[in-house]
Amino acid sequence: MLNPEIEKRKTFAIISHPDAGKTTLTEKFLLFGGAINTAGAVKRNKANQSNTSDFMEIEKQRGISVATSVMGFEYSGKRINILDTPGHKDFAEDTYRTLSAVDSVILVVDCVKGVEEQTEKLMSVCRMRNTPVIIFINKMDREGKEAYDLLDEIEEKLNISLCPLSWPIGQGHTFKGVYSIYNKHLNLFNSDKTKVTDSVVAASDLNDPTLLNYLKENEINNLKDDVELVDGIYGKIDKDLYTDGLVAPVFFGSAINNFGIKELLDTFIYIAPSPRHREAEERDVLVEEKNFTGFVFKIHANLDPKHRDRIAFLRICSGKFERNKFYYHTRQDKKLKFSNPMDFMANEKSIVEEAWPGDVVGLYDSGNFKIGDTLTEGEKLQFKGIPSFSPSIFKEVENMDPMRTKQLEKGIEQLTDEGVAQLFVMQPGNRKVIGAVGELQFEVINFRLEHEYGAKCRFRTLSYTRSSWVTSSDKKKLDEFVKRKQQHIGFDKEANPVYLSDSDYMINLTKQDYPDIDFHKTSEFKTSNP
Repeated sequence: MLNPEIEKRKTFAIISHPDAGKTTLTEKFLLFGGAINTAGAVKRNKANQSNTSDFMEIEKQRGISVATSVMGFEYSGKRINILDTPGHKDFAEDTYRTLSAVDSVILVVDCVKGVEEQTEKLMSVCRMRNTPVIIFINKMDREGKEAYDLLDEIEEKLNISLCPLSWPIGQGHTFKGVYSIYNKHLNLFNSDKTKVTDSVVAASDLNDPTLLNYLKENEINNLKDDVELVDGIYGKIDKDLYTDGLVAPVFFGSAINNFGIKELLDTFIYIAPSPRHREAEERDVLVEEKNFTGFVFKIHANLDPKHRDRIAFLRICSGKFERNKFYYHTRQDKKLKFSNPMDFMANEKSIVEEAWPGDVVGLYDSGNFKIGDTLTEGEKLQFKGIPSFSPSIFKEVENMDPMRTKQLEKGIEQLTDEGVAQLFVMQPGNRKVIGAVGELQFEVINFRLEHEYGAKCRFRTLSYTRSSWVTSSDKKKLDEFVKRKQQHIGFDKEANPVYLSDSDYMINLTKQDYPDIDFHKTSEFKTSNP
């Protein structure tokens, strides 16, 4: 029997292509959970907004999420932990790392655009870990693709079986509400973008004559036909297939208008998995184990620009985390104690006395942590699954204010520790090279260096477009390779040599010339194939 504290936790990420409505959905969950009173999109309603999940200055200016936000709230006796992720592909690594810290995922699809390229990539990461996925088809208040066409497209492009658990009544200007197939309950709503409104009508029987006061007869008949057809094609939800990541329940709605959110939330808390076992290099860690274990999946500096703080986000995997207790940092081989561990509610933080598997706590960090670090009660463990991926854009950092060299170095060090981008040091001259997936990352680094560290730099684009971590069973041969290829070698934060090149052709030539050297696309050598 699982501890009731573990059983009640539901920790999940909301993921999507940019602009599909992910941050809006997150806010609406908080609204329904009573965690906030009114919702406001990132750029407006600042006066009466008590919380939004995008709180970094650059996010407010650009209207996008560039860092993962963590939020917790209570709903129907469950503790819900939401990790809102960046949708922009330039920040995909942050999203991939976040997916290592959750037990399930809600994938948002825009009904107008359907499945987009980033959606497919995110789905493939979920598949790597068999993460259970629920799909929320958003923006049903707009004229978009037909519900059945969307389901076919999702099944085909994301290669997953679907099972609709709610169904829309109309679409675009005829959109009237959502019927919950799972709970056999119909809600017709007043559209209210900022508050939770009572349903215009709630009915559990589609033959209820009072429905004719709100819907036309043909709308009711169409809904009955659709529900029958969906049941015939897709059948009932098989919970085991969902938790194994083989079937995705589907919900329809409009996050901005609060349509369909309650159906999603009410079903989610029943079917989404509670925390499960986790893989470490040494063994499987079971969630019900007595001893505490957890790992750092994200580091964020300057959550509060007034205080130069740095917070490590720790996902608890087993046991109970307690404030002011000493825990063992396995990489540094030392014990640490945390007097102010934080619980998150978007940009509100409160001190937490104890936390359970599934919870995410924030630990103030003076530089002890790197992404992927493990804390235990003494056992030597290393949790799997947070590799660095090969960047495709490389730029050398050029200091524009030599008087502020120290601030620049500290800023680059801290921002790359956070995983905003990767840092490589090249010789001669200790040149700092930033490797990133997209141009937007350089914009964010520039902005944050100037506004948080008071340092200015410019980036000089290098010709490299590929990077491979290099290893060899023969240390002498590796040293010789590094020496010969010095102008192509950068060292990552762990001082591992990385070979930079401008094409696959160059990498293949080099592989032929140096058969004793293994080339890796991610930093996780033990599990990646050369």
